[in-house]
Amino acid sequence: MQKNRGGRHMKTILFVCTGNTCRSSMAEGLFKEMLKNRSDIQSEIKVISAGTSAWNGDRASQYAIAVLKEKGIDLKEHRSTALTLDLIENADLILTMTSSHKAAVLNLCPEAHEKVFTLKEYTRCEAEGDSKMDFFGYGNPEDISDPFGQSIEVYRKSAAEIEESLKKLIEKIK
Repeated sequence: MQKNRGGRHMKTILFVCTGNTCRSSMAEGLFKEMLKNRSDIQSEIKVISAGTSAWNGDRASQYAIAVLKEKGIDLKEHRSTALTLDLIENADLILTMTSSHKAAVLNLCPEAHEKVFTLKEYTRCEAEGDSKMDFFGYGNPEDISDPFGQSIEVYRKSAAEIEESLKKLIEKIK
């Protein structure tokens, strides 16, 4: 358990996707950048990411790096991390890119059910109500589509989708 400078428990937010080279790495980079502008909560939140099928040490995809560079965020030093039980247990909030990633987290650690959500599920306005979720993530509006292996335009769309949810997240946690 980490403590911040004020001695309070530092909250850990874990972003999860498949390979930790596209969506979750972009979410981590974007959210860290957003936190820089929030001195009121910046020192209280640790942001990390991992992948359900990641190889430890892989670089972020070239288009993920390029898209975040367009936003002034350097993702070149990012290295992928495989999702582990330890990461799940030590995270205070786990935000996955799809409902199938959420299922993978819960398969590893069923006890995490109170702290794991898809990013869109967690940031959705309560007024919208609960929509039925397709457990397998087929065409699910709760999912952020995977840009892996696609054009830079698809990466830009994915980054914009993530960023929109992260703007809601930063408002929700203040």
